[in-house]
Amino acid sequence: MEKNNFSLLRSKKIIAILDGDKDFGELTFEDKYGNETRIKIAMPYLSGPAICELSSIFGLPATYSWSGGALSRWQYFDNIMAFCIKENRMSDFLSYLFSKDKFVNVLRDLSVKDIQRAHKAILQKVLEQINSILYFGGHELRVIGKVYQVCNVGEVVAVAAPVVKIIDRAYIKDLAGRANKDIDEGNFDSAITKARTILEETFCYVIEKKGEVPSDSGNIGKLYGQVKTLYNMHANKNLDKRINTLLSGLEKIISAIAEMRNKESDSHGVGSKRIGIADYHTRLFVNSAIAMADFILSVYQNADREAKHGTNL
Repeated sequence: MEKNNFSLLRSKKIIAILDGDKDFGELTFEDKYGNETRIKIAMPYLSGPAICELSSIFGLPATYSWSGGALSRWQYFDNIMAFCIKENRMSDFLSYLFSKDKFVNVLRDLSVKDIQRAHKAILQKVLEQINSILYFGGHELRVIGKVYQVCNVGEVVAVAAPVVKIIDRAYIKDLAGRANKDIDEGNFDSAITKARTILEETFCYVIEKKGEVPSDSGNIGKLYGQVKTLYNMHANKNLDKRINTLLSGLEKIISAIAEMRNKESDSHGVGSKRIGIADYHTRLFVNSAIAMADFILSVYQNADREAKHGTNL
């Protein structure tokens, strides 16, 4: 299967399904008191700013203009898909869209059991509708394990091992260099997005190196929590107090970068409540992200040496 088969998903009809424009009826659930809850069978609706945020999460900075001149929602969405196809990340993109936590606002009033049922039923219907569009071209969208593929109808497909991007100090340095170039050119929003990307990709990399799947590629706080658990990085009373204090400070860096990205980054449009940020503040965020990413990379490398040699080098 060629990755360009994913380009078949770039039709307006399919994008209308993926961005939540199309619905396919309702699901009805009844609680123990006989009260009914109706759930629309559809993907969560993505507004223009939400699509821009999604675009930045996957490495394509986008800004939604509130003052006119913005692209249409489907154009923003199509741009993300084109970028993900080019970067060979369409399976990741679809996994992100279809993940249960993206339906939280739709399913929050259901019981745990009904949440599972509703999520499964919605995804099944969505895939059916997408495949009804692809069918006449002889293709279908399949999920095999956790991998999404567009293949020929009836084709037997083997799942290839995912290609894990190598995250090393050279990669971090290169991305940091581009972020600092953005700062020099006054593109502070783009620099902040890159700071977040440095952290997110480093966290995902060390998680995958443990043979685990990143919990949520859009939430660096959750990713860091997974890294802490996998690498036993929780506070250790036997460590020097100053080291524990430093680790606590690093966690605050993550929180600040995540919050800054939500409020200030190029994934959101410029609104009346948007606060300006200076170049030196942006450089602080970028350099802090570099320091944190380098530290996490060192934690992984040390754990890898211990696993291979059975000693703490």
